[in-house]
Amino acid sequence: MSASRRRVLLIVNPAARRAGEMLPAVREALARVGTVCFEAATQAPGDATRIARAHAASVDAVLTLGGDGTAMEAVTALAGAGPPVGVLHGGTANVLARTLRVPRAVDEAVPALLGGPEARLDLGRLADGRHFAIGLGVGLDAAMIAAASPVMKRRLGWIAYALGALRAGLRLERFAVRLTVDGQTIEREASAVLLANFGAVLGGTIRFGDGILHDDGLLTACVFSPRSRVEALRILWRMLRAGAPPHPRVLYASGRRFRLETDPPHRAQADGELIGSTPVNVEVVPEGARVLVPTSREQNAKR
Repeated sequence: MSASRRRVLLIVNPAARRAGEMLPAVREALARVGTVCFEAATQAPGDATRIARAHAASVDAVLTLGGDGTAMEAVTALAGAGPPVGVLHGGTANVLARTLRVPRAVDEAVPALLGGPEARLDLGRLADGRHFAIGLGVGLDAAMIAAASPVMKRRLGWIAYALGALRAGLRLERFAVRLTVDGQTIEREASAVLLANFGAVLGGTIRFGDGILHDDGLLTACVFSPRSRVEALRILWRMLRAGAPPHPRVLYASGRRFRLETDPPHRAQADGELIGSTPVNVEVVPEGARVLVPTSREQNAKR
């Protein structure tokens, strides 16, 4: 473990799907690597932000044990300043942890994060001050998340999202989009819009497009406009294949400031959390987040 990361704040969301069962193992792993751990539990939305801000000056690193919402509340608190954030798998989808390739096993994840390097990530910032690291979506993905109730997520895990995606995909709802990127306006019909910060997520399983980088000071709008379920499946197939050529029914536009409007208004999600409805305004915070990136087993073996 890095000698500069001895004092660790562990933020736990007891309501997250796996946090309770994982907590004893996390405590043991932190003790084994010799940390002084300050533990705090959330009780309501926004608690992780308040906890992280309250302890930012007294710790060397923050670990979150919860879902993507807990992680991004901590990142929001520390955006632009404060200690780095490490994300453990404790929720349903764990998109951020999986994208950063954090090991699932606690006894691997804790030393890998606390002993690993830092990475700087651009962030998207909403008008109310909340941030996201992976992306903001309207349409199919927001409908998928809205369809997965807390009870379903706790009982079924990621399958709850898969069922929600199936329902949304079968409807293939289309709506009018007015997207303004750095002052330039695009209008078209779409089934989904994503403001992406990563070109690939879930360990590279899903690829939105080449040239989308998490540290270039830009977000990339991906507007998906399939005319049929067959075209929607072809777009999905392309996203699952590395190096596949762009699909003609997907529009890309990169920039620093975005306004996304839809007719009718649609729910929006950011990093797996519902955030309200369109219109939404987003601006980029270049390299706004400090996150801990795990070392691999091979890297540890060479030390």
